[in-house]
Amino acid sequence: MNSTLNVNGTRHSVDVDPSTPLLYVLRDDLELNGAKYGCGLGQCGACTVIVDGKAIFSCLTPVRAVVDRAITTIEGLGSATSPNVVQRAFQDEQAAQCGYCIAGMIMRAQSLLDRTPSPTDEEIRTHMQANLCRCGTHARILRAVRRASNELASAVKAGAK
Repeated sequence: MNSTLNVNGTRHSVDVDPSTPLLYVLRDDLELNGAKYGCGLGQCGACTVIVDGKAIFSCLTPVRAVVDRAITTIEGLGSATSPNVVQRAFQDEQAAQCGYCIAGMIMRAQSLLDRTPSPTDEEIRTHMQANLCRCGTHARILRAVRRASNELASAVKAGAK
């Protein structure tokens, strides 16, 4: 079946079974490999993307559920040469060890900061809890989200002047 997906601001027509997980379409059909296959059960968060502003597990989300909705992947935030604020904060805090979970962590953090630009540490912990880091860089990830929040707040203050 032909479906239209809006990924990173670009419309893509894909011919897939409507029950196909979004993760497979992103990786196999659209060649967007930032979202990773981790557990396939929505328990690790390596596949996290943002749909209409909300962090979701793309391994559990069928294509039919996201047709014509705004899907953002890590590739839609920034690039290696021009990272966005959240990506840069994760780099600055050296939040990645093996790197496998980081795209999902960044996407979950981005969805939080889009909704709550100045979250408390408790709000960050609660929001990020759905994503796992087996390397144990949770303290660095928390610092990265805090750093991104502070940078965003500074940018807003500078723009208001």
